[in-house]
Amino acid sequence: MLAAGPDAIWDAIADPHHLPRWWPRVERVENVGADSWTTVMRSPKGRAVRADFRLLETRCPSLRRFEQVLEDTPFARLMTEAVTEITLDGQLDRGTEVTIETAQRLRGMARFGVVMFRRATRRTLDEALDGLEHACGT
Repeated sequence: MLAAGPDAIWDAIADPHHLPRWWPRVERVENVGADSWTTVMRSPKGRAVRADFRLLETRCPSLRRFEQVLEDTPFARLMTEAVTEITLDGQLDRGTEVTIETAQRLRGMARFGVVMFRRATRRTLDEALDGLEHACGT
């Protein structure tokens, strides 16, 4: 539960330009269109890593669903699907319940690392929630 209202949180999640404020490791966002954008992140070894995303569904102010574009990228060796869904449920005078879920389908040998993928994804989503709370001033 975040103390901020759904409108403040929606403003942060609905505009990809705000991702560096709250999504872990995103340094900047480029090529923002009506339904797509590219994030530039920094790897642990200091390399810039680009990831393209496509908007799948948006319902203001309660749902934002997007997928990582994997075709012809290094990520395609690891995954066949990576979809993130953010839902907001405003609670009168109590703040907003925010849920972030990611569904990933692993490819090939990466399937044997499912436990590590889940752990890393859980950590990223927890950091995203903390970042969102901080970005919304709560």
